[in-house]
Amino acid sequence: MKIKETPLKDCYIIEPTIFEDSRGYFFEKFNEKRFEELTGMNGHFVQDNVSKSSYGVLRGLHLQKGEHAQAKLVSCLEGSVWDVAVDLREDSPTFGKWFGIELTAENKLQLYVPRGFGHGFSVLSTHAVFSYKCDNFYNKESEGSVKFDDPDLDIDWKIDKKDAVLSEKDKNAPGFNEKNF
Repeated sequence: MKIKETPLKDCYIIEPTIFEDSRGYFFEKFNEKRFEELTGMNGHFVQDNVSKSSYGVLRGLHLQKGEHAQAKLVSCLEGSVWDVAVDLREDSPTFGKWFGIELTAENKLQLYVPRGFGHGFSVLSTHAVFSYKCDNFYNKESEGSVKFDDPDLDIDWKIDKKDAVLSEKDKNAPGFNEKNF
């Protein structure tokens, strides 16, 4: 696997080496030892989550706060999503900046989103199956969120805002300046 830096500190794109032949393909999705060697970051995950969504569903921006903060390794198993990470670490040189990347079943890219980041995605295909590996267990009381269309962040979600399908929680998320992170 190859690790590529993003413009955000500690946020990485993971590109697998794919071996293909007439039977199909094989690739190593993740290697904890190799990840830690290349990034110097902990790559131990304790919880896997999967969601299925249809076109226009926008999930985010979400995070876990405090001792329940989570780093995530995310990928798209079916379809295509526009995946977004926002650095919410106030002491970071990239605080308040965001990065987006298209994750698809075809490109097999993954994004490592470190603790202290907000994360979200919008579904670009008819449907998408999305995978999250988390390095800490979910805790409802530690949920944080930031409004997906906050003007201070000015995130391009690659779908028309009128097509965005949101949960009530995401519709009512606090703005970036309210610092619910």
